[in-house]
Amino acid sequence: MNCTYIIYSSFIDKYYIGATQESVTDRLEKHNKANYGNKSFTALAKDWEFVLIFICHDFKHAINLERKIKSMKSRVYINNLLKYNDLCFKILEETSKSGT
Repeated sequence: MNCTYIIYSSFIDKYYIGATQESVTDRLEKHNKANYGNKSFTALAKDWEFVLIFICHDFKHAINLERKIKSMKSRVYINNLLKYNDLCFKILEETSKSGT
């Protein structure tokens, strides 16, 4: 499944945005077990949980969406995505077009 996801750790009070082609539950387990190395950002905590998952039509779309959210560099933007469904639909549509 091609997805972009946002996970949150209450331990470090941070969000992480990622994209995957694998099972999102497997991906979350890997983040919580520091499978991406002890120096990776997600290795700082072991309590990551999903706050938002976007299902994308292909992996390129998932990467475009991940980059768009990361480019906003804003916790407020992520909180708005969590609060306003219309914003989620808008960004999902915008990033499905090529070149975004």
